[in-house]
Amino acid sequence: MPYYQYKNGLGNVGSYQVSGRPYVTSSIVVPAESGTPVEISFPSVSRMITIRNDGAATIRCGFSANGISGSATNYFTLTQNASFEQEFKIINLYLISDSAATSTATIIAGLTGISADNLTGNWTGSAGVG
Repeated sequence: MPYYQYKNGLGNVGSYQVSGRPYVTSSIVVPAESGTPVEISFPSVSRMITIRNDGAATIRCGFSANGISGSATNYFTLTQNASFEQEFKIINLYLISDSAATSTATIIAGLTGISADNLTGNWTGSAGVG
């Protein structure tokens, strides 16, 4: 009989059924539209994320730097004091202002025990990501 070692991973349901390990970072300076997007990298794969726009300028949020830069349209926006919460398994998140003004943001995530190495590669160029 073959031996199977049960472990956490991307396809492991139990990794997503338990509550996530807390991750919070605030006072993130979101650069102006002409700048370089700020990248938030999680130490492990997320179970859920919340993004809050703490500044006055509308911000773009996406899953690749290409998807939120210039004339790209693979992002969603958050206006002043707006927030967005969703269950996503990601290791990177990108933010940039939707105007010439900078903004600030807070990121709250619930992290799984799944190593970031399990979600390899960059999603740049993927459909819906940019």
